[in-house]
Amino acid sequence: MLNNQYVEEYIKKWKCGKIVLNKKRILLLGLIEKEILPRDDLYYFDEEQINNYIEFSETWYFELDEWEMFIAPFIFLFRKEDDEPVFDEFVINMGRGGGKNGFITTLANYFISPLHGIDKYHISIVANSEDQAKTSFQECYDTITNVENETLKETFEAYKSSITCHDTQSSIKYKTSNAKTKDGGREGAVIYDEYHEMEGTEVVDVFSGGLGKVDCGRQFFIGTKGFIREGFFDIKYRECEDILNGLIEFSGVFPYICELDDIAEMDNPEKWTKANPALQQPLNKRGKRLFNKVMKEYKKLVYNPSGRSAFVTKRMNFIEDNMENSVATREELMATNRPFFKLDTKPIGSLDFGSVRDFATCGLLFKKGEEYAFKSFTYAIKHFCDVHYGYSNTANDFGTEKKAPIKKWEKDGLMKVVDEPSLNPMHIVNWFVEMREKYGVEKIIADNYKLDILRPLLEAEGFEVEPIRRPSSIHPLLAPRVEDGFANHKFIFGDNPLMRWFTNNVFVKETQAGKIFEKKEAVKRKTDGFQAFVHALYRATELEDEVDMDETFDALDALVF
Repeated sequence: MLNNQYVEEYIKKWKCGKIVLNKKRILLLGLIEKEILPRDDLYYFDEEQINNYIEFSETWYFELDEWEMFIAPFIFLFRKEDDEPVFDEFVINMGRGGGKNGFITTLANYFISPLHGIDKYHISIVANSEDQAKTSFQECYDTITNVENETLKETFEAYKSSITCHDTQSSIKYKTSNAKTKDGGREGAVIYDEYHEMEGTEVVDVFSGGLGKVDCGRQFFIGTKGFIREGFFDIKYRECEDILNGLIEFSGVFPYICELDDIAEMDNPEKWTKANPALQQPLNKRGKRLFNKVMKEYKKLVYNPSGRSAFVTKRMNFIEDNMENSVATREELMATNRPFFKLDTKPIGSLDFGSVRDFATCGLLFKKGEEYAFKSFTYAIKHFCDVHYGYSNTANDFGTEKKAPIKKWEKDGLMKVVDEPSLNPMHIVNWFVEMREKYGVEKIIADNYKLDILRPLLEAEGFEVEPIRRPSSIHPLLAPRVEDGFANHKFIFGDNPLMRWFTNNVFVKETQAGKIFEKKEAVKRKTDGFQAFVHALYRATELEDEVDMDETFDALDALVF
């Protein structure tokens, strides 16, 4: 059996009820006890490194919390066969104020020190903004340059843009995710701060490219749940879930995820430690200060309910699906990511666009049994994408802002960006002509207000065009079908994050007439694809009638008169 006092103490405290853990951390402990600790034939804890790191941190920085003392041994857990780390990725996800930045500050400083002992073990701290990237770097810089820390001054040379160890020639640098270079360096470790803000994998792909050129390469992903869906955070979070649920081998990625298990726990301060280990009783001085701040924010929700979303997400590290405001939960949205059934029946066509100067989405709705498949394609104007999503900016390859990954969606064949002052309607006409050749679409449903130019062009090509005079008036009628379809996983969008983005941007508003589907944000958060889907659902019964008639004719053909 492998033994380490900090790991054993943490597990023992949980089993004795001295610390409160959420389900994902309990699963983590189960994996450690089952897959790691019994394998002394494969692995070993480098006790010297573990103790050196803890002593270094507590001498020059601060006393480490229990959760930091627990994770540290796994950073220095090695395979016997090659002396490389068992875990080279650490995902640390918890509520704001838990001490994530302080933890990576001590790690970064230790990694470049003579105690770690690896020459040219460079550290890159990467974040979307320069201020965030500098957070841990600045803490390290301030500690080294403190007038009382003569020992650190002799060991490290600290400048405003880099910190270097004299003995190892290892350095710490901060970088923003819009770095102009597309090549990774020769990093020993890369730390991604606030990784929930990354739109895609591009940043990690670039900065991880330099790993492997020195021994013991590592990556650290730290953050709190955010508001960007279908970005890198969701990808990494699902990977962590699969590891914790035993679907992926417990090696390589160490998932330390702190979150509420249920939103009802938000109203029980004793459960807050599930989301933030810094709030574990008994509280130290920093923990008391944090608890008081969180409690103050919690009490304000009585008078400022609009702050609930930020509090739940950032403090409780919980993504709340508000069924009164969202058209579908995250689980329901992800359930649309299924392969299409055989598209061999005649579909209903539909389209929607907010303006000919931004987005337009065309779609086809198919039906099989109780399921509906919606196949869509979107056109977007380049100028709009440049202004609002940085489409032409070379830094956009790295996903630097909170924006839709237009380039990736275009590359994946989900949309096309056209360099025109306004959308040429023939793009839409030609798409439906092509779809008619493939699937036999004949009828197209659209907002009457948007059909002035398109309707005669589509009808000239032989399509039947049905206008909806006031689209919002059909929403209350369709709301039950929409809710039932998402709740019971009847809708299929295929592997189409663009359609999920459209749908996630929808705000369900209660009116006297019933529920209507509006935008959560007026400009950047487009809903064209979802509205096109709703237009098609308006005539979904015709798909049912068509299927019923086919069955009727088949039955008649089989009769012998």
